[in-house]
Amino acid sequence: MIDWNEVFIPTMHVGELVLRGTVVYLLIVMVFRVFRRPAGALSTTDLVVVVLVADAAQNAMGSEYRSITEGAVLVLTIVAWNYALDWLGYRSRLVYRLLHPEPALLIKDGRVQQRNLRAELITRGELREFLREEGVEDIRDVRRCFLEPDGKISVIRVEPNGNAGRKREVVGT
Repeated sequence: MIDWNEVFIPTMHVGELVLRGTVVYLLIVMVFRVFRRPAGALSTTDLVVVVLVADAAQNAMGSEYRSITEGAVLVLTIVAWNYALDWLGYRSRLVYRLLHPEPALLIKDGRVQQRNLRAELITRGELREFLREEGVEDIRDVRRCFLEPDGKISVIRVEPNGNAGRKREVVGT
């Protein structure tokens, strides 16, 4: 027998669900904003962290909710905040800067920017791997290389005639 009240009637106040969803969503956005990594460079431990965050967030947001309504309110809260932050970032330069870090310069005129590599926790070996995927054999052939806000690597090559090439995304990252 189906208990329709348990299926559709929330067991906790809808305002509490919205508050829980809001706090956890904003916390996770800020955490992932600060600890960006190249998308192709997610390690096994990074994947474990994502799974554990998802599980912990579910528990923090739901506090043992049981009804479909409660789950729907949480999902709608997360989607609404995602849209709201995108909209605010489009309308406000300050919000955009908070949500999208500046690209990190990794190579400048063929010279590795070691301080920036260290700050982004990228090893020279990882950087060389990204460059090889782009077909770059020698770091001196790179005019600029950036870790972009979305975690991807982009490379601007020095062309044989001395002009910089088009900015391209490294394939496979």
